[in-house]
Amino acid sequence: MTNEQTNDVSQTEAPEYSSVSDIAQEGVFLEMAKAGVLYGHKKSRKDPHFGEFVFAIRNGVEIIDLEQTLTHIDAMAQKLSELKKEGKSVMVVGTQPAARESVKRLAETLESPYVVNKWIGGLITNFAVISERIEYFKKQKESEKNNKFADYTKKERLMIHREVEKMAEKFEGLEGYTRTPDAMFIIDGSIKGHKAALREARRKEIPVFGIIDNDDNPELFDNFIPANDHARSAIEWVTNKLIEEMVSENVTS
Repeated sequence: MTNEQTNDVSQTEAPEYSSVSDIAQEGVFLEMAKAGVLYGHKKSRKDPHFGEFVFAIRNGVEIIDLEQTLTHIDAMAQKLSELKKEGKSVMVVGTQPAARESVKRLAETLESPYVVNKWIGGLITNFAVISERIEYFKKQKESEKNNKFADYTKKERLMIHREVEKMAEKFEGLEGYTRTPDAMFIIDGSIKGHKAALREARRKEIPVFGIIDNDDNPELFDNFIPANDHARSAIEWVTNKLIEEMVSENVTS
């Protein structure tokens, strides 16, 4: 069993939960149940502040209230749409493999920078220094592309190429990072690097949004969506629905 399948219970075990039919009779709720959106962690891992978002407990695993999930998706879509219309930047963060593609899709919709690899310490609190490194990377990348190192030795060109490759991985999603974000969106606040990102945002008084599970503290987020934040299928369902609602907001406004 992997984290990408679910948090503490495999989606293939869903039939064991007779209550699923009570939670998700038809339509969107059934979709959410099939994607594993409703599965939290075991009760022993629950953050005490998450209680009101729990629908039930089955076999020691907390089941997230899907009605609240949908309500929060609607509210989040409206908030993110407003920020985009105002020209604000929302940095999207999700370094777990299960969230990588969802982070990229959401960042593309928001036209904002994103982080899918290791969080870079000081990315927000030490912006001046980090931005210089990003600009250096962009310059070296462009120079290599335009063959400006043709007169260098083979060994020197190889060293430059390796340096560019390392920086490309480190700064993926950040080439357009030219100013500190106006808000941050984190998928799963319990990951070590994400905790660092959250602290930096708080230090700079930047609003923090996100998708959080029952092992996260909602009080650390300004806006959030209660949902399974570990399983790939659940993360994809929530972000796809969020993007769909944002597109709808833009069309109808």
